[in-house]
Amino acid sequence: MKRSPLDLIERLGNLLPDPALLFVWGWLAIAVLSLLLSGSPSDALDPRDGKPIEVVNQLAPPRLVSLLANSVKTFVEFPPLGMVLVALLGVGVAEHSGFVRAGLRTLLAVTPTRFLTPMLLLVGLLSHAAGDSGYVVVIPLGGVLFAAAGRHPLLGICAAFAGISGGFSAGLLPSGIDPLLQGFTQKAAQIVDPAATVNPLCNWYFMVGSSGLIVLLGWFVTDVLLEPRLRQVAVDGTDLPPPLTPLTAPERRGLIAGFAVLCGLLLGLWAWASPQTSPWRDPDSRALVTSSAPLMKSLVPLIAVIFLLPGLTFGYLAGTFKSHRDVIAAMSKSMGNMSYYLVMAFCAAQFTSIFNESKLGVLTAVKGAMWLKSLQLPPQLTILAIILLTAGLDLLIGSASAKWALLGPILVPMLMSVGISPDLTQAAYRIGDSTINIVTPLMPYFPLVVMYARRYVQSTGVGTLVSLMIPYSLLFLVGWSLLLLGWWQFDLPLGLDADYTWPRR
Repeated sequence: MKRSPLDLIERLGNLLPDPALLFVWGWLAIAVLSLLLSGSPSDALDPRDGKPIEVVNQLAPPRLVSLLANSVKTFVEFPPLGMVLVALLGVGVAEHSGFVRAGLRTLLAVTPTRFLTPMLLLVGLLSHAAGDSGYVVVIPLGGVLFAAAGRHPLLGICAAFAGISGGFSAGLLPSGIDPLLQGFTQKAAQIVDPAATVNPLCNWYFMVGSSGLIVLLGWFVTDVLLEPRLRQVAVDGTDLPPPLTPLTAPERRGLIAGFAVLCGLLLGLWAWASPQTSPWRDPDSRALVTSSAPLMKSLVPLIAVIFLLPGLTFGYLAGTFKSHRDVIAAMSKSMGNMSYYLVMAFCAAQFTSIFNESKLGVLTAVKGAMWLKSLQLPPQLTILAIILLTAGLDLLIGSASAKWALLGPILVPMLMSVGISPDLTQAAYRIGDSTINIVTPLMPYFPLVVMYARRYVQSTGVGTLVSLMIPYSLLFLVGWSLLLLGWWQFDLPLGLDADYTWPRR
């Protein structure tokens, strides 16, 4: 049988150690590199404080003691860890009560199989409004949904992962990333013009339009490129969900009641958050979608409650829960399934900590931006170069805000000086930041997706997932970049109070 380049990538990738050990090796590599580069003068200035960037030797005795002393704190405060575990308390109850599966059975009854892929991609894009919760909720449901429809479950996991992470900045609704990036962009623009302002939704129209592109490209990759390849891959998981069967009368009653509770919770939250005096709003701006708004800070526990109460309602009415002990058992089982992820999260947290403390990420980002500035490319090529620079850095620095905090103060003023607006520069950055998430094992949620895939195919490794996601990544990168250039060419509005040129027209 003829082998494709993706098969070669999979074989080579799977020669790598387990993701947990990969983070350990990365830790050692950063430690040695920091030793070699420390003490060398650097002409790069940290844009956040204007001071020269000095690589910190992580093998120096004081640093080794500090790393060891803070290792528990580093693990406990690893951002994805708390989100995943807290959300699973509610999601686990909804799953083990049967509420989720009952909903999927109903969904399959009204959705043609051929439209499952675009529907799942769209749900992934919509999940951006709820922060990172899609990684915990939508991706595992994608596997269950496709398996129930008689399609390979890895297709559902890949499609959901592509919509959530590969299309991270696209979406129909505003999300927390909009004001988060806007804050850095506006501060960078004020280096050139102290009166400059940037609207938090300056890219919204473009990101809404990008949603259609992501769905179409993701649909093509899933159904045309990946499905024939995965037909050769056996589903051999030992903890597979049972097949979906028709709903019984108690299950129908439980589903209706559970859905009513879900709608009531959402409507109640909307009614509570809508007034300008609501405690869910930012105390200063009175906005709901800002990084400091209590609503955005509370999304994870809200997700847990929104799944917990409908799950309880369904469980007691359908008879799957007899007492509170069944509920606690459902939560415990969800936590037990996370043991493998906990090991990887510990290693990933230590790697992330040493990488940040060494200043190697800062140095790489600033040097790359300085190199781009020295090229003095035409405007369109400069925008493409920003996308590619960001994509390359995304292999090393997963956080969108951390990268933009470094790149924004260099790139935004640089492009403003040649007549390109901060709005356009930010849009280019968001494309590069999104499209590579799904192929870098250093992305914090990547090990979690590997764990979901192993539930169905036990041999799934880093190489397997990377090889499956590369077609999404490449097509998203090329297609999204061309869409931005076309949007610019036809002078379509980027978002609220936005323009392509500086000064704005």
